[in-house]
Amino acid sequence: MTQRKPVVLVAAVALVDPDGRILIQQRPAGKHMGGMWEFPGGKVEPGETPESALIRELQEELAINISSNCLAPFTFASHGYDDFHLLMPLYICHRWDGIVSPQEGQKTAWARPHRMKDFPMPPADVPLVALLRDFLG
Repeated sequence: MTQRKPVVLVAAVALVDPDGRILIQQRPAGKHMGGMWEFPGGKVEPGETPESALIRELQEELAINISSNCLAPFTFASHGYDDFHLLMPLYICHRWDGIVSPQEGQKTAWARPHRMKDFPMPPADVPLVALLRDFLG
């Protein structure tokens, strides 16, 4: 019998700028998977929807405001790590208010979909990159 792992629900977003580039951010060195690049987002708190979690996280992490109407569900990742199972819906967003300004000292980069493979990413994010590349061109 397989040992059960807690399921962690994390919402993420591919922010796409007018030039078709996607924003990614680098995890801080001291955190789990530090140094890897990921889509902005974060854990969904109890009683919170994935959309409201993204709105909260993007305000806290990047000082931008997003309306839930601008979050288009795209795909999801379901990935087993050693100590938990990640379930991560990924949204696409083309419209937000404000200028992306990292609030937690994280590095950010605007990457073209075909260049995202050049950034080391957590295993759960890797298949999402290929889907975004095929969808956005």
